[in-house]
Amino acid sequence: MNQAQQHKPLPEDNNSVTKGEAEGARGLQRDLQERLQPEHDEPVSDSAPHPEAPAGSGRIVRRLLKVGIGLAIVAVFGWLPLRAVLQTSSVEAVVNARIVTLRSPIDGTVSAKPQKSTQLSVVREGDAILHVVNARGDRARLDDLRRQMSRLENERPSLAAKLAAAETAQQDLARQAGQFRDGRILQLEARIAEIQTAIEAAAARREEAVAAVERASSLIKSGSVSTVEMARLTREQAISQQTEIGARRRLDAAKVELTAVRNGTYLGDSYNDRPSSVQREEEMRQRVSDLRADLAHADAEIGWLTHEIAAEQLHYVNRAEADIKAPVGGRIWEMMTSPGEDVRAGQPLLKLLDCSGAVVTANVTESVYNGLKLGEQASFEPNDGSAALQGEIVNLTGASGAPANLAINPDALNKEPYRVTVSMPALDTTGKDCAVGRTGRVVFNADAAKS
Repeated sequence: MNQAQQHKPLPEDNNSVTKGEAEGARGLQRDLQERLQPEHDEPVSDSAPHPEAPAGSGRIVRRLLKVGIGLAIVAVFGWLPLRAVLQTSSVEAVVNARIVTLRSPIDGTVSAKPQKSTQLSVVREGDAILHVVNARGDRARLDDLRRQMSRLENERPSLAAKLAAAETAQQDLARQAGQFRDGRILQLEARIAEIQTAIEAAAARREEAVAAVERASSLIKSGSVSTVEMARLTREQAISQQTEIGARRRLDAAKVELTAVRNGTYLGDSYNDRPSSVQREEEMRQRVSDLRADLAHADAEIGWLTHEIAAEQLHYVNRAEADIKAPVGGRIWEMMTSPGEDVRAGQPLLKLLDCSGAVVTANVTESVYNGLKLGEQASFEPNDGSAALQGEIVNLTGASGAPANLAINPDALNKEPYRVTVSMPALDTTGKDCAVGRTGRVVFNADAAKS
């Protein structure tokens, strides 16, 4: 083994180990080479006398023993730096997490909410962190709705009283109309009975006249009845017949009028088809219907106003007061306001670190970057010596990639422009256990990067 071979440096990987580890590996290699070289102060000669052969054999055994011990040292102490040289890893890496910016939904003054936890920077999901109060909130619509409600509530008793009075009047008029109808029916029934009596009397007179005419006709031949008398009897017979016919026609008319009254229609020469009491009852019934509609409309409007006032009250409270609550569990990363400060709607108030989705951002060399793929497995080795954590590649960002919304901007890793984001489920912790900012390195699979 020549001198160049003795001092040949180990192959360096720009994305792997530190200078201390490489120097340790070179030192172990030099120690092994020195132990393999023969000692200068012990010349070796083929013509040495035979009695010294056992001593030479002992030296060979000791030499072989030293070689074995050196190889063991190399195997034990040189494997870790050698493995680091051979591994494909990042240049630098840091535990990262998403930043959630909380903004004020309204204009107002900020005040701090009392914290349940003793760790002031640690918040749980749903915890109220800040409170914003707007003492000059617009309540014009709420006041207008309340005025409308007051007006309707004052008008409703009056409508109800008018409706009750109209219903009472309608009942009285209906009773009067019923009495008039019943009286008219009795009147017509009496008239019909009278006409029937008149018909019977007319029929009797007709029969008597017919008999008189027949007797006169038999006596006129003997001269006992004069012609004048015969003419008078004949005329009376005709009158009695016409009287009976007229009575029967009056009876038919009375029956028609009675039928109409029973059906609600009144016939007569001195009035129309509705008497005054019936007309007034119909008018009052229409008024009762209108008042009921007005009352129902007022009740419906009162119900609608009640709902609108409740909704507007909630809207007003939301416009006048607002609790700034944590949408996720984590830590307060940056407080951008202070109690007593006036803020505007949409103004950022604080930044919250979402520790529930922690990731590892790392930068790598171009050769390693070009060999990585999304979804490949990787492990994060913290610099504090704790156990490595397994994860997978979820994002690859080249030199032109925009920085993500993370607590630690990937641009802070400035040794290489090629960056990798690795998800680490085991890092999903919240509160004081959040490991954001811890440094280390990411080790990829052996076949992940190919130059």
